[in-house]
Amino acid sequence: MLDGKQAVEILLDSSEDKVSAFIDLIERKKPEAAVVESIQVEDYSGSVMEIESYYRYLTALQLEKIATYGGQMLKKQDSMLEKQDEMLSKQDEMSGKMDRMLEKQDEMLRKMDTMLEKQDGMLRKQDETIRAIREEGRKTREKISSSTKLISSKLDNMTYLLEERFKRLEEEVERIKRALIKAGIDI
Repeated sequence: MLDGKQAVEILLDSSEDKVSAFIDLIERKKPEAAVVESIQVEDYSGSVMEIESYYRYLTALQLEKIATYGGQMLKKQDSMLEKQDEMLSKQDEMSGKMDRMLEKQDEMLRKMDTMLEKQDGMLRKQDETIRAIREEGRKTREKISSSTKLISSKLDNMTYLLEERFKRLEEEVERIKRALIKAGIDI
């Protein structure tokens, strides 16, 4: 920060033409989003680190950061591995419970199969009973039907005979009435 603004300070130890070429390069090839308000060139009276030394210095800073963050990452990784081990343990426990539940389910399915087999047997017997009842019902209906026809035929005969008899009786009653009237008896 320089006067409350972001600034980049570069120290060069080189000839004037190389410094001018460097400034020209900065003006032509700056990043797209960079805003360069000004470039100031001043003489510097202190010592400037050689590029190799500066490279080693930056490398050492980066390695320090890598070591710091790497250590933190390893701690987090260890913590995550512990949690993962806990989760795997719980998963194993759940798997055991699921195995027991599946065994119980298999046992229940076997019992259901046995019950269904018994039910199938009962249904077969029921079907046989229904067939027997239907057959007996058919036979009974045939007997009743033939008996009913016989009775109906006998009733028809009896009705005919009774009608004939009533007719004869009515005719006789008429003859008797006429005979009584002829004999002078008032009816």
